Amino acid sequence: MKLSVLDQSVISEGQTAINALQNTIELAKITEELGYTRFWVAEHHNSNGMVGTSPEILMSQIAANTKKIRIGSGGVLLPQYSPYKVAENFKMLETLFPNRIDVGIGRSPGGSTITRLALTDGIRKSMNEFPRQVADLQDYLFDTNSQPSHNVKAYPSIQTFPEMWLLGVTHRGARLAGEMGTSFTFGHFIHPTNGLYAMETYKRNFQPSKTQSGPKTNVCIFVVCSDTQEKAEEIAVSQDLWLLAVERGLDTRIPSPKQKKLSPRDKEKLMENRKRMIVGTPQKVREEIQRLSDYYQTDEFMIINNTFHFEDKVRTYHLLAEVLLK
Repeated sequence: MKLSVLDQSVISEGQTAINALQNTIELAKITEELGYTRFWVAEHHNSNGMVGTSPEILMSQIAANTKKIRIGSGGVLLPQYSPYKVAENFKMLETLFPNRIDVGIGRSPGGSTITRLALTDGIRKSMNEFPRQVADLQDYLFDTNSQPSHNVKAYPSIQTFPEMWLLGVTHRGARLAGEMGTSFTFGHFIHPTNGLYAMETYKRNFQPSKTQSGPKTNVCIFVVCSDTQEKAEEIAVSQDLWLLAVERGLDTRIPSPKQKKLSPRDKEKLMENRKRMIVGTPQKVREEIQRLSDYYQTDEFMIINNTFHFEDKVRTYHLLAEVLLK
């Protein structure tokens, strides 16, 4: 079993963006020592709580403060950008940190319509261009030159190549990842249904590419782990409340884990959201991850934890390493 990390650099109430980014870098150093395989950072925009607006810049700082763990994006929102510029950014990262960089690509629009237009400088780009953009990115990144008409090359020249991952929650994204010959991440933490179909679709449609001969997958899931079930449930309250707020488009900072009065609808939604996560003791978490490993037929899980206290988050990663990586 391999464990990795997705960190969204979320601010806890009473803290600042500086605190959140410092915690992200510190978590990367800790999880590297614990034996985690990769550490990815997210991309969000127009958010008062999720401060990871530029994964490439944050990746560079994390890589400079670690030695061997792979560093990646989870993921760059390609529909808003130029594949050429994305390739330049990641070739630069690969030059600085050879054999340690992952290019995680997402199809998300990046937020509301006005947010997306701000990202594209007012140009209304079609989301239907995503497959073409992925192909162009591969050309520029891996020097395959399947489009000679581009008559342009992305620099710096590199002897090693980043790993390319497509992030998805449906069979359509999975099929594209397979056809393009990239690795595939399924976002169980976003949409836990249809994951098995997506994984099967990816593997069935996989075509070897210049840098990858066979399918490679992982699954991203929320996990809150503590020494007792009671303590894990107590800690998870902050993540439960945060998810409710995010889904309403409200404050995206992580609230304190104090119990709040919830409406029947909120309680129903909270229980639905629990399908996106595992909350419990090390033994329970280990059993659930092993069950999902069999279900998804994958040997790698990316763990995301958005709880209020940084110490509680670190404890989760420590406990998982003890029961799954030792």
